[in-house]
Amino acid sequence: MSDASRRQILRTATAALGARWLSAAEPVMGMIFPPANYPVPPEAQLLYPKGVTFLAEGLAFNGMTIESYDEAVPRIVPAALKLKERGATAISIMGTSLTFYKGAAFNQELIDRVHQATGLPATSMSNGIVDGLKVAGAKRVAVATAYSDIVNATLERFLKESGFEVLTIKGLNLIRATNAVTQEQLFDFSASVFAAASKADTLLVSCGGLKTIDLLVPLEAKCKVPVVSSTPHALMNAVRLLGVNPRTKGYGSVLAKA
Repeated sequence: MSDASRRQILRTATAALGARWLSAAEPVMGMIFPPANYPVPPEAQLLYPKGVTFLAEGLAFNGMTIESYDEAVPRIVPAALKLKERGATAISIMGTSLTFYKGAAFNQELIDRVHQATGLPATSMSNGIVDGLKVAGAKRVAVATAYSDIVNATLERFLKESGFEVLTIKGLNLIRATNAVTQEQLFDFSASVFAAASKADTLLVSCGGLKTIDLLVPLEAKCKVPVVSSTPHALMNAVRLLGVNPRTKGYGSVLAKA
């Protein structure tokens, strides 16, 4: 064997070892989002600034309707495969309504499809809200959403199938552009939904497009119960899948004891 060949073998082995070391040191969470060209949400770095690398792929769906979900579902596995090619070591389907709209069994089916296609551990944003509700000890929930009544009905079914009693559920009737809702409007809306269910032990705010990270603590102070919401608690669930401790302080009681 020539010296050049030996050097090439050494470089290849060193690169492979380095890649394995980096993978072990910094697990990579690949996230599939419904919109096209969706960036890694800033909540990911706020909650988990160290120890995890986050990647994103979009599905380019057209809005929060049953028809749009049906169109987007076939794109989930190809997006997962792209994330694997980019180095993901686990996958989360980061669309709440996209994964709950046909019930708990279908949510699990989507997760299984991703796992079977990629060989990677997988989860979903709907799993994230269930995880958050379980950490909260929820039994009877009040639910504020971005959705229409049609989509809310599918969420209520999913939550019941997941073991929770839904005392009230109300949506903002949005199809897209959830960033049109101000933080003050979202706070007031969510608090009013909880107020309509005096016996609720937890408030759930559902929709990954709603920015809730800064509302968790104020809503808990207002409502006097734990608050679970889509993106923060989906991230909690995702890093837990990677074997990373998801507990973090400053963003509500659920993340503080995850």
